[in-house]
Formats: sequence, C-alpha cells, structure tokens
Amino acid sequence: MSVRLVWVVAVLAVALVAGPVAAAGPGSDTSTTNGSASAGPHIESVYPNPLADEDAGEYVVLDFPRPTNLSTWTLTDGESDVSLSNDTVSGRVAVTAEPEAARNATDAPLLALDDSVSLANSGDAVALVHDGHEVDITTYEDAPDAEVWNRSADGWGWEHLGATDFAVVRTDATSARVFVLPDDPEVAVETIEAADQRVLLAGYTFSSERVARALKRAKQRGVRVRVLVDDAPVGGMSERQAAALNELVVAGIPVDVIGGDWARYDYHHAKYAVVDHRALVMTENWKPSGVGGHSNRGWGAVVGSEAAEALAAVFRADDGWRDTVPWRSYRANHTFEPDDVANETYPSNFDPKTVDVDGVQVLVAPDNAERALIARMDNATRSVDVIQPAIGSRHQSFLEAAIRAARRGVRVRVLLSNAWYSEDENEAMAEWINARGETEDLPLEAKVVDPESTFEDIHAKGVVIDDDTAVVGSMNWNNNSANENREVTVVLDGEAAGAYYGRVFEADWTEDGGSGIDLGFDSPLPIGVLVAVVGVLILGIVVARRIEFE
Repeated sequence: MSVRLVWVVAVLAVALVAGPVAAAGPGSDTSTTNGSASAGPHIESVYPNPLADEDAGEYVVLDFPRPTNLSTWTLTDGESDVSLSNDTVSGRVAVTAEPEAARNATDAPLLALDDSVSLANSGDAVALVHDGHEVDITTYEDAPDAEVWNRSADGWGWEHLGATDFAVVRTDATSARVFVLPDDPEVAVETIEAADQRVLLAGYTFSSERVARALKRAKQRGVRVRVLVDDAPVGGMSERQAAALNELVVAGIPVDVIGGDWARYDYHHAKYAVVDHRALVMTENWKPSGVGGHSNRGWGAVVGSEAAEALAAVFRADDGWRDTVPWRSYRANHTFEPDDVANETYPSNFDPKTVDVDGVQVLVAPDNAERALIARMDNATRSVDVIQPAIGSRHQSFLEAAIRAARRGVRVRVLLSNAWYSEDENEAMAEWINARGETEDLPLEAKVVDPESTFEDIHAKGVVIDDDTAVVGSMNWNNNSANENREVTVVLDGEAAGAYYGRVFEADWTEDGGSGIDLGFDSPLPIGVLVAVVGVLILGIVVARRIEFE
C-alpha cells in the first residue's frame, strides 16, 4: 500500500471515529467550539451578569434547527449538570430558572427550568450536552454588566443588551448640501427652519440658543420635534445645556437623555438631525463653539431621502429603549457645571454648496462603521487626507489602514488639532507618523494645524479619499469611538463633494486660511492672483483703447 493511500485511510478512519460525537443528538449536523454558528443544535448566547440583585435573570439561549425533545439534553458548567425539560422545542429558546426577571432581557421564547447552571461573572464554560456527548461549548471571561456573550458570523463577543445591528445603507445618486464651520453656521439653523413634518435631533451635547429657538418655532408650526442627548458628556452637563433643554421641554418638545446603568453606549456621540426627508450630519456639537460657528473647524452635509430614513430608524432605536429617560426625570437627580461660552467670530472663506453625488453611504457605530471605513481606505489608490482632533494610539485601526495605504504608494496626510488639551499628544503623534514615513520611505506626512485667524482648533472628523470621496461625521480616531460609542457618519461619493472638502483641507494644511474666491476650481483663487488678473485685464483694455485712437 502506498504512503499516500495509508494517509487517506487514516484520515477516513479518524473521521468515522469522530463523526458520532460531532453529530450527537437528533437534528445535529455540526458541532462548534467558540466558533461561528453551527448548523445543528448550539448555544447562541449567554447572559451571565444582569443588572439585578444576585444576578437574577441569567439565561442561556439555545437554537434547535429542527423539532427536538429536550428530555435527554443538559447544560453544564463543569460543576453542575442541569436537565432541560421534557418539552419539544424548535428554533431559539432562552432557558432560565427566573423567567420573570429574564423576560425583558431577551426576545427569545422563555423555557422555565427548576434550576440552572450558575454563570460566573468572572468567567465560565457552558456546554450543551446530549446523551453524555458534548454538542457545543462556549467560554467567556469577565462578564460586563448587562452584556450578552453572543455568537455571530465572526465568532463570539460581548454585545450590550439591546444593541442594534444596522447594516450600511447606500443611496442612489442624489445631491448634497456641503458646508464647513465656522465659515457658515447658518446651514444647520436654516435646515431646521425649513421643517414641515418632523425634526429628530440627536446629539452629544446641546446648548445652542439659536437652534433651540428654531426647534421651538418648528414646534409652533405643528412640526413633530424630539431631542436626544447623552447623559454624561466629558466634563459634565453644563448649566447652559440644562437651561436650553428646560426651554425645549417647557415649549412642549420631548427631550430624552440616554445612558445610565442600562447604557448601550459609552457615549451617545452622534451629531445629526432628521428634518422631514433630509438628514443633517455634522462633526460638530449643538453648541456655540460647534454649530454656532464661534470656534471649531467642522464639516457638515445635508443629504436626502434614504439617508434620512436610515437615521430616523437609528433615532427610534436609540430613543425607545430602557437606557433613555425623560429630561425632567434626569434633571431632578443631577447637578450641572458652569461652562465657558465661545463667542469669537471668523471669516467665511468657504461658502456652502449644493453638489451632485453618485451616492451616499450611512455608517453607524458600533454597528458597521469601523469595517466600512477601513474598507474604503484599503481601496484608496491615489490619496487619503485625514483631519482629526486627535488620534488615540499608534495601533488605532483607522491609522493602521492609512499607513497600509501609504505602503501601497498612496499619498497620506494627517492634520491634527492644536487645542491646548491635546496639542502635546498631537505633536508627539505627528512626529511618530512623520518618522514612520521617513524610515520606510512612505508618502506619509502629519502635522498639527496652525489656523491663525480662520478658526480656533480642529473638531472635524473627516477624510477625503482619492479626491472623489468625502467622509463626514462624529467618529473620532480612537479605539473607543467606533466600538463603544453611538456615532453617525456619511460617505459622499463623487468628485464635487471630494473637491469641496479637499479645498478646505488644502487650505487648512497649507495654513493659508482658504482666503480667496471660490470659482469652482480645484482650489480657491488667491486674492493676489485675482488682483493680478484684473490688473492685466485693465491694462489690456487701456492698450486696446490707445491702439484704437492711434
């Protein structure tokens, strides 16, 4: 017998021996261990650490693809075995000894047991067993409060109870109103002022009196208005914000605050509004320094129909779960912090513009934004220009994607903020990026902005890819934003959008403030050049007249 044939026979023998274990139980096709979903009976999720005394409401969700009698099935944690029941089930079922406590923590049908395995918060192994054969097992460590150890196509991971799973939404060709701050603080207010049906405003913070007045006027016109803000922004919620939200509630506008013990997100950091059938998406907060145009360099865009409906669904999901409370309830139990109000004024170097776009992608974190943005940068072929307040670490996933692009020969530029609270860290990050570019001979460069009189500091979170794609939204380049926060970003495909934000980036990068008149060229026409052109034209006219008289 040849060596190859011996190996084939050996492999077949192992498969025959292993087969009965893998196929244990009626309807069992495959078995998995901490992997992707099995085609046979398997563990789908484990909820070990509820927000309740003595962890009341623990459960394990099992999935039986075909009708299965459970009389010979057990769950075990290696220390105790729990028989399931004599019931016949099909599909998903949550087994628990405390069905009343678990009822609001899962959408799976509940199966009450006389006892259950004890799911340790510090970590455990849970196995599904049939007739003494282990069919599926999962292990976890350090269970966070109110999070579910959940199986997905990518394997196992922790998910917040009540987490959403929105897919990337892409629209057909449309138009977009693109603008930047502090150059034009009118766009956001004008968009709200034009509302006829609804305004769903979502933010991290809200203290703009101008926007508050626009919302109240919309309410008086019969527009349905709702507001959702984060419960614990860094530095605390300000007295100015409390006053603004009080005014909205007095005007009959529902205001909810998201967070608390049941929080699905570290921060509700998104900055958007759904206005009728349009979506306003910004990098800036609803406060004077941001949307008010009194401090920050920010980017914004107003896009239409499908994007608006996608964000309306996000708003409803975020505003309709147990981690939101009405403003009046929140206010009764909190104190508020004094804050400084930005009131500087800056020149309007870049006017807003309505541009045609080939399509819009709506990205939502933590659901889909990280993977989608990395894919965009991984497909870059010419250039990647990045503007960010800061970059969290050298191993941040978006920065790694940008460096991969540079290694492919793509020109990469990273512009960081000069804000006093991050300038030292940003200088160090820029030095590290530049050193990496020099060491590896990459087209990779970074700098900290010096805005002079055009704005105070960078708060924009934007990317321009290959001059024909612009990324605008709330997502910071740190390891928390894309994975733990609610963030909203839009990707505008098309040369016109890419050119608009590209001109702004170029002006900020070269520190010329974008001074000049935008005549639709790829960069603003500097005043000096304009004067020279006009001078030549005048000289030509004079010469022509002299020739005519001569």
